[in-house]
Amino acid sequence: MNNTFRDKVALITGGASGIGKATVLAFAEAGAKVVIADVLEKEGEEIARSIQDKANEAVFIKTDVSDTTQVRSLIEKTISRFQRLDCACNNAGIEGENALTAESSEENWDRVIAINLKGIWLCMKHELQVMVKNGGGAIVNMASVAGLVGFQGLSAYCASKGGVISLTQTAALEYAQHGIRINAVCPGIIRTAMVDRVIGGDPKKEEQYTALEPIGRLGKPEEIAKAVLWLCSDEASFVVGHPMVIDGGFVVQ
Repeated sequence: MNNTFRDKVALITGGASGIGKATVLAFAEAGAKVVIADVLEKEGEEIARSIQDKANEAVFIKTDVSDTTQVRSLIEKTISRFQRLDCACNNAGIEGENALTAESSEENWDRVIAINLKGIWLCMKHELQVMVKNGGGAIVNMASVAGLVGFQGLSAYCASKGGVISLTQTAALEYAQHGIRINAVCPGIIRTAMVDRVIGGDPKKEEQYTALEPIGRLGKPEEIAKAVLWLCSDEASFVVGHPMVIDGGFVVQ
């Protein structure tokens, strides 16, 4: 444990798997008290227990980020438990269906936007109210390279992630004067359960995805988590409204 975030409280949504889980563990390793929010109750509880077993403070709060009542309750429970909120990583998201724009369903559009975009707005809405009272804080929103370039068959996902980048930049301008830094990260193709679902265990498809990355491999959740921690740390004190691309060179190619 390096204690970079000792006495700090960090909230991570979508914290029970993938990038969110890696971020939870990274904050805990850095000494933070961690709040894990997710719809995956069993997995979230297990992660909280594993952190507690190492004498760190952690709590799991089941939360659907698209539900305003649940998000409000998440923040209220966080403050009730720890009396403060210093850092937040709004990570919860879904990929939705893979279909051409004209063939995708309205239900898919509504669900993806509700979780990926509205969910981040709802979380920020309530996180910011607490951080303004606290006199500062740091928020990192999970965007994607899909918010910077198009991906065929993922119109709702791309629209949601592009929205996250714009939302991040706008909120960053609004709250910088309150001592709150808001940034985003834009991961490339990261080896998570979401990507595994897309690949579907097909070696040829995995080769195709790997070939998209100039670095010659898929990214690791831990590599994104380290960037989130840096953006929340004092070392990034002059970084505001930045969509950090972490993609193995995908976008610049």
